[in-house]
Amino acid sequence: MHNDEYYLNRAVELAARNVAEGGRPFGAVLVKNDQVQVEAVNSIHLSQDPTAHAEMLAIRSASQQLGARLDGCVIYASGQPCPMCLSAMYLCGISRVVYAASNEQGEPFGLSTAAIYRQMALPLGDQALPVQHLGRPAMVGIYRDWQARQVQQARDTGCE
Repeated sequence: MHNDEYYLNRAVELAARNVAEGGRPFGAVLVKNDQVQVEAVNSIHLSQDPTAHAEMLAIRSASQQLGARLDGCVIYASGQPCPMCLSAMYLCGISRVVYAASNEQGEPFGLSTAAIYRQMALPLGDQALPVQHLGRPAMVGIYRDWQARQVQQARDTGCE
């Protein structure tokens, strides 16, 4: 934790450089065992991919190196992670997140995701985006097949 300032300052430097190059003010540094694994910046302006947030790109790149589980990794981000990025961090096992600018600080600049957080806190049926569940019985069989394959794979690799 003594290096939090160093890595967070690096994420802020990446954000400043990205703005100077025409991008959005977001940078991220992914660290494991006090070693930088990946640095990334928001690249929506280049790719037109709305998921190309700095944190998402860092996770994608680190996963290519370290595998889908990123346990023990810390992400340092210039801005408060949006719900998409935070969800991805949970899904891949990121151990800790440290960020520089809060949603409140970003709000006057149109750089806050607080409204999305508020929507996601509502019950699914109360959210502004209509989400419809149309169940399919076949999915249970597909899930069972997946689970059986996972068990078999664990046996085959001796990871039971």
